[in-house]
Amino acid sequence: MKKAQWLLVIPFIGMAFCLPWVNRIEPYVLGLPFILFWIVLWMVLSSAILYIVYRIEYGKEEKQ
Repeated sequence: MKKAQWLLVIPFIGMAFCLPWVNRIEPYVLGLPFILFWIVLWMVLSSAILYIVYRIEYGKEEKQ
């Protein structure tokens, strides 16, 4: 597994293992209960991390 692909573990950890600690309704963030905000945040961060890994892995081939 390449070093850049290890970044893909971060969203898995954030969603799977951190949910028990953020499982609460209060505080509200942007009008959403905290756990819903946490899930939406990780969906956005997962997309950003996937884009970063894609650019690292396939950006090299385009330059050659």
